[in-house]
Amino acid sequence: MSKTVFVLNGPNLNMLGKREPGIYGGKTLTDVENDCIAAGRDLGFDVDFRQSNHEGDLIGWIHEAGEKAVGVAINAGAYTHTSIALHDAIKAISVPVVELHISNVHAREEFRHHSMIAPAVKGVICGFGTASYILALHALKSITA
Repeated sequence: MSKTVFVLNGPNLNMLGKREPGIYGGKTLTDVENDCIAAGRDLGFDVDFRQSNHEGDLIGWIHEAGEKAVGVAINAGAYTHTSIALHDAIKAISVPVVELHISNVHAREEFRHHSMIAPAVKGVICGFGTASYILALHALKSITA
């Protein structure tokens, strides 16, 4: 029986493939979703893939994942660096959460070096392009098995 993992995406990730391709690559969010679904299938997961530019949507989905999923992979985008509310939502659920980023946030602007959600998650993956999503799914497999 397959287990569900939520893959949540924050603001501006709907612009993948158009926004700064030198940093984020040429894949669209739909391409990433298809990659995650295929990888999830190989790992025994059903992937529930979502994106919103609104913080409240992400908070609601994290709460929902706490009831319906075995884990969460989240690319919170810029909310990573600003959102105490996402931190608190992650702390409020009992399923493991993995933070991920396409770029190496530590090699970019200073304001990207600090994550408000990192203290609440099991681990952080960054800098591997869109493969960061697949690595996050593998991490969830290793901690939910």
